Amino acid sequence: MSETIMHVEKLTKKFGDHTVLKDIDLDIEKGEVISIIGPSGCGKSTFVRCLDLLEKPDSGHIIFDGTDITDPKTDTSAILPKIGMVFQSFNLFNNMTIADNITFAPVHHGFMTKDEADKKAAELLDRVGLSDKAASYPSQLSGGQKQRAAIARSLAMNPDIMLMDEPTSALDPEMVGEVLGIIQELAETGMTMVIVTHEMAFAKEVSDRVLFIDETHIMEQGTPEEVFEHPKNARLQKFLASVMH
Repeated sequence: MSETIMHVEKLTKKFGDHTVLKDIDLDIEKGEVISIIGPSGCGKSTFVRCLDLLEKPDSGHIIFDGTDITDPKTDTSAILPKIGMVFQSFNLFNNMTIADNITFAPVHHGFMTKDEADKKAAELLDRVGLSDKAASYPSQLSGGQKQRAAIARSLAMNPDIMLMDEPTSALDPEMVGEVLGIIQELAETGMTMVIVTHEMAFAKEVSDRVLFIDETHIMEQGTPEEVFEHPKNARLQKFLASVMH
């Protein structure tokens, strides 16, 4: 019996007169890995940023774990930390060590004591293969290491769902694999994830479901096999022809 962790209903987002997303409906099941693909500028990143209110939807509802986080009356301060976010450009604090980057939010939000957070940070750094970088600063790390640290930071809050906005797009090609490997391991632990990606082979391998967004809508969705091997939508067919080599 699948359990819906997030229910998105008629989500619409505009920037000025420009409608980026219109009436998007989506149910995300607990433990599901969803990849979002589509052309540049189609609203993929905006969509995941709406899911944790980094962008405020103009209309529609997002029900997370039974609570409408888009309702202005909802106090989201205890809810939003349960939605993890990994950004394209890492967003690490440059003036803090990697360990402090990871412990900052759990301690700041009162979720853990400093000792608990330090222990958790050590575990997470070990998990992402950065035990030796705890005392380093972001400027001393490669792009791949920064992104792995950013994933560890997001995991420190014990999120119920992880959103990832093109987690490999700022990386050199040889660094992409190490980050995708970590994401794959997370998927195997049953973490619920929504990943905006342009890595089609990865989306095919890791996802339970793939969404194709274009022209403000989810134009097609299905299993990786349905979307990549038997695309029905003409826009999707054209898009895949341009990106699949």
